[in-house]
Amino acid sequence: MYGLESNNQIKWKDKIFQMSFIYIFLIVTLAFIGALILYSAANGSWQPWAVKHLLRFSVALVLMFALSLVDVQKYYKLAYWFYLITLILLFVVEISGHVGMGAQRWIDLKLFKIQPSELMKIGIVLFMARYFSSATIQGIKSIRGIIIPTIMTLLPVALIAAEPDLGTSLMVLITAGVMFFAAGVQWWKFALVGGALGGCLPVLWNFLHEYQQNRVLTFLNPERDPLGAGYHIIQSKIAFGSGGLFGKGFLHGTQTHLNFLPEKHTDFIFTMFSEEFGLLGSLSLIFLNMIVLAFGYMFAFRIRNYFARLTIIGLNTNYFLYVFINIAMVMGVLPVVGVPLPLISYGGTVMFSIMASFGIILCMSVCSNGDNLE
Repeated sequence: MYGLESNNQIKWKDKIFQMSFIYIFLIVTLAFIGALILYSAANGSWQPWAVKHLLRFSVALVLMFALSLVDVQKYYKLAYWFYLITLILLFVVEISGHVGMGAQRWIDLKLFKIQPSELMKIGIVLFMARYFSSATIQGIKSIRGIIIPTIMTLLPVALIAAEPDLGTSLMVLITAGVMFFAAGVQWWKFALVGGALGGCLPVLWNFLHEYQQNRVLTFLNPERDPLGAGYHIIQSKIAFGSGGLFGKGFLHGTQTHLNFLPEKHTDFIFTMFSEEFGLLGSLSLIFLNMIVLAFGYMFAFRIRNYFARLTIIGLNTNYFLYVFINIAMVMGVLPVVGVPLPLISYGGTVMFSIMASFGIILCMSVCSNGDNLE
């Protein structure tokens, strides 16, 4: 028994030293940048957002390291179970979920609330990674071989969209689509599904809630309701433009500190950052996120373990969607869908789900090519 424990300890130590400390440093750097911007959002005060942000990040960092040390075999064996439990939680939300901000997205556990849709972003990746890593090439390229993963994708997407949470449902759908592509599903199948969805858009439009339709119409023409639905994006664009090349300086953003910019600590925090640090600051923050993403995809293509590779691709794509959608949204390139900027925006659920994803990515990144996952 003593010898077995020693071997496990050595394995854990080896695993830690094989991890990319640059990757971890970049994650920590982004979180501290978020704390500084939240400090500015509160007009130079650590309360109420910056302190909680740092406390949540500290706990989430422990979670990340804990998940990074889990055996890859356990992720493989528990992938279907994690997906199933998360799917059940989505049904629970639909039946008796906690309502907040006009949406039924949470399960109230008294001590804290959980948002199963965030867990599903990890659950769908683990499910797809296990399914495709155990399937044959012939099976993946056949229609029959993709029926099960298609159903297992559309089911949570429908449940999340019904909450309603269109942004998260689209993120789950796109992430799953990327994994279909990474697994080797042919182009013509994507074209067929895309064409079918395009033809159904007039019908799908009628299923959208009124506020969701207004978001799309406001995206097309923000000036149609400048003091109502279009107010957020108009003020966001003004703040972007007022930042100029170098910005107005830390704590000196006029649009944000005079409260013209709504949701400055959550969805529109990138706008606030841009006003204070300008175009150069914005590009620097985007560059940091690009490096984090580059590390993730580098991990994926460096290892030959198929389950680990697909898992990293899926989780890294999910992180990319967070960053891309949030920045495009606040710039008016996409409709406002309520997607925060990870590690920067204030919020606990996204913080923990993203850090959990980073932990799994770190675990997979040092996965041995010869690991037997069966």
